[in-house]
Amino acid sequence: MSQKDFVRAKINKKLTPGQMLKTLRGLQELSQAVSSQRGPVLPRSELAELAGMSQSNISALESGVRQIGRERALALAIALKVHPAVILFPDFDLKDVA
Repeated sequence: MSQKDFVRAKINKKLTPGQMLKTLRGLQELSQAVSSQRGPVLPRSELAELAGMSQSNISALESGVRQIGRERALALAIALKVHPAVILFPDFDLKDVA
């Protein structure tokens, strides 16, 4: 095989907070037991319950219809067991600060 056989990966694809939320919801399921009956992704309904929000609110946040904001980010971060900055600033890179 040569380098011509490979497609170059996209570097630094910009994510919105909503896209990061959806990604984290998917990763949350991966951290659960493989034998879980929930399927491949933590359901919106379960995340909504854990975060104290409605399922339609989670959907609107993921799709970018609603802004996440600090208070929602904190509730979602607690439910997903991540720091709120992970949700609010998905493209932040410490290299940019140095």
